[in-house]
Formats: sequence, structure tokens, C-alpha cells
Amino acid sequence: MPPRSTAPATEYALRRELYFFTLYRALEAGLLALVMFSPFGDIFREPRFPMLGGATAVGYLIAAIVLMFTGRAGNLTVQAVGGVLVDILAAALAMHALPSAASGIALMLLFNIGAAALFVPMRVGLGIAGLASAALIGEYIWSAYQGAPSGRSPAELLMFAVSFCAVATLSNILGKQMRASLALADQRGAEVANLAEVSELIIRRMRIGVLMVDGTGKVRLANEAAMLLVGGQMGDTLHALAPDLDTRLRRWRHDGVADEAPMQLGADLPEIVPRFTRLLADSDQSLVFLDDTTLLSRRAESMTLATLGRFSASLAHEIRNPLAAISYATQLLEESKEILDADRRLLEIIHQQTMRMNGIVENVLGLARRERAQPEYVELVGFARRFIEEYRTNHPLEGDTLQVTATQGAIPALADPRQLHQVLVALVHNALTYGRMPGQPARVHLHISNAHGPQIDVQDRGPGIPESVAAQLFRPFFTTSGHGTGLGLYIARELCRANQATLEYVAMPGGGCCFRIRLAGPHSLLPT
Repeated sequence: MPPRSTAPATEYALRRELYFFTLYRALEAGLLALVMFSPFGDIFREPRFPMLGGATAVGYLIAAIVLMFTGRAGNLTVQAVGGVLVDILAAALAMHALPSAASGIALMLLFNIGAAALFVPMRVGLGIAGLASAALIGEYIWSAYQGAPSGRSPAELLMFAVSFCAVATLSNILGKQMRASLALADQRGAEVANLAEVSELIIRRMRIGVLMVDGTGKVRLANEAAMLLVGGQMGDTLHALAPDLDTRLRRWRHDGVADEAPMQLGADLPEIVPRFTRLLADSDQSLVFLDDTTLLSRRAESMTLATLGRFSASLAHEIRNPLAAISYATQLLEESKEILDADRRLLEIIHQQTMRMNGIVENVLGLARRERAQPEYVELVGFARRFIEEYRTNHPLEGDTLQVTATQGAIPALADPRQLHQVLVALVHNALTYGRMPGQPARVHLHISNAHGPQIDVQDRGPGIPESVAAQLFRPFFTTSGHGTGLGLYIARELCRANQATLEYVAMPGGGCCFRIRLAGPHSLLPT
């Protein structure tokens, strides 16, 4: 996030200082008018040129008021230079008309020069000081020419000239430092504001719930994850949102011992693990962190699967080589004519168990192989019919039925045919194995439709799946069979995700179950 511009804030501060300068100028003009027109003006002696002094006072007062109202807009440098030129002209004329107050007027002009030098470059400030010095010298020569000396010595004029230059230089340096400090302060303020916004965004989008609770139990701050985990609205008390969590917080504040056992704040809310800490050491405000156990279990599951994938890849050859040798030896023995029928049955058992062991290895290796999908146009009706013919050839059904129906003649979709074939093999195998009533043959039905996008339903007429089991169907290593690995459905769902498809379980009324594959349409864009 880029830092905000520092120019507007710096210009605002300088324009404010310029406004105060114009107020001071108005005060000067008012004092000059008071001296010229007040009955107490006699304390400064009689003006040498009353007409000139009166005109100068009136003109300077009008100019000061105009500059005060116009100083809020326009170029700062032009405003400062124009104002100080009016000050120099008015000072020279007033000193000439009122020589008894010349030293005071020169001292007041000294402040005007220093104030103007704050807003202009160094060379312009020195030029203003030089012009003011020239105005004092010119007024001195003018008075001498008229035969009415002002009573000031040339040394005094030189001192004023040096003072003008020194004050202009010093004020200009201070002005530069002031502008640099203002710019730096505003930049730091903008960076702090940006960091605060970033921090707020991070906290708001954190997947860990964060609550700030004051001493009275009121929720002062909460991010989105916390409100989803608690199921409440911002501004409520913690006791109203989650009484059990409030009880734990009060117990922690009293005993200093946190109970980090998982808890569930609602029937439809996930389990959470609360953690407590104080906002400050001596503060009554507490921070409550809510860890979603679902996310923790997913992380643990991902770590387990990653570890298993690396481990299974290293063991693949070690397991497959003996299996291949056993399978090859079994096939050679089966070809021998000297094997008795009873021993031949034992060889069939060895071959079946070898193939089962090889299937387990393939399933475990499926976790390690995360091949990218190569999506292409697939006509699902024809694909399903070819799949059934191939499956019947490689897996004799022996009384079971496997058929396909479709709502229309051709339903296009976008998928990787090889991975879709692998998913259907796993689903059909499960349906033929577990989707049968006791003592009856299995009836598996592949239904292709296009109601809400292309989809394939793998249906059976078995006893169905209990709700407690259905919630864990796609978890890796979960199985209700003593002969399975619990990886078939998990790998099938991962393959569907790789093809931008979904795999879900759908309960069927009247018994049986259905696994539905929702595929992408033929015009969808899939990542390769």
C-alpha cells in the first residue's frame, strides 16, 4: 500500500502560519492608524507630514485586511512576497511621515521580513532583506534631501540592514527545518495509518477468531472469524454471545489457569479451543483467541498425508517387487499339469490376495501422485457405456447388474478421461461390494443427466449409509470394512477437484445410496 501524499498537510500548516502572519500585519496597520488618528497620538510628537502619514495608515490598513482574506488561497510564495513588499513600502512612508517612531517601525518591519523568509527560498529572503535595507537608506536620503534630518545615524541604518539579512537567513533555515519536520511527521503518520489499516485487515481476515473483551464482559472488537465461530453480533456482551466461553474467561481472570479443552458454542457451530491473554499487563481488557478444531484437524491431516505420500513412494518398489515375483510364480505354477485341484485352489487364493495387495499399494501411491488433470471434451453417455463394457470384461459380475441410462442422447463435459475412469472404477467397485442387500445380487445404475450441468450418478439398491458414517465418508483412512484402506473415496474426490468437479454423497429415499459427480461444462476453462 503506497504512503499518502505529504504535500497537502504541509501546505495546510504553512498556509495557517501565513494566515497568522496576515493577522499580525493587520495588527500593525491598526496600531499605525491608532497613532495617526487617535487623540493619544501626541505622545509620539506631531507627524512631520500628517497628510502622508494619514494616507499611509489608511492604505496600509486596507491592504492588510485584503491580504488577510486573500491569504487562504493562491501561491504561498507570491502571497508572502507581495505582503512583505506592502510592509516595506508602508514602513518607509510611515518612517518618513513620523520620524519620532522610525526606530519602532523598523523593529516591527524586522519581524515581517523574518516571517516572510519562512515561506520563500533563501535568495528571495535575502532579496527582501536587501530591499528593506535599501528602503531605509532611501528614506534617510529623502529626508536629508528635504532638509529635515530624521535624527538617525548611518551606523543605525547599517545595523538595521545587517539585522534584516541575519533574521531573513535564520528564518529561512528554520522554515526549511519546519517544512522538513512537517513532511516527515505527515509521512510517518501516513505510514502508521497504512500499517494500522493493514493490521486491521489481517486481523479481520484471520481464520483464527479474535475477540477483545473489557472488564465488564462487553465485546469491544471482533474479527469475522470470531463472529462466525461464536454466532453473535458485534457489541453484545460475551455472556449473551457465549455463556460457556464467558465462564471460562472469568475463571481464567480469577485463577490465572486457562481451560483449553475443546468446546462447542452451538449445535451448528464447529468445536473451538479458546486461549486467553491480557491486552496490557495492567489492563482489564482481555484478548480471546478461538482456534477452530476443524482447521487444526485439516492441518494435521494434510501433514499426515504428505508424510505418508513421501513414505509410500519410497516403499513402492520394495513392496511391488516381491508382489510381482509372487504373482509371476503363481501364474507359472497354475500352468503346471502336476498341480492337484486342491492345490490349484490355493494358488487362486494366492493370486487373489496378491492382486488385492497390489490394489492397496496403488491406493496408497495415489496419495503421493498428484498428477495434473489434462481436461478435454468428453461425451459422457458414450464414455459411460464404454466404461461398463470394459468393466464387465475385466471384472466378471457373476449375477450382479451394471447398467447406464441418460436423459438425452449426448451430454458433453470437460474432464480428464483417464482420471474420470479411475473415479468411476472406485465408485462402481464400492457399489458392487457394499451396495447389496443380504442374499441378493447387487444392482448398480449409472445415470447421466444435464439438469444443472453435466453429472453422473452412481446408484445402488443396498442398505444405505447411516448419517454418522456419511459425514466421514471422504476422510482418508476412514473405513467400516476390515478389508479396505479408507482411501478410495478420498482419492476419488481429490481427482474430481483436480478436474474442477465435485463428488458428493446423496441419500436416496427408500434405501440405497448415490454418489454424484458434477462436472464442468464443455465451455468451462479448467487449469491444466
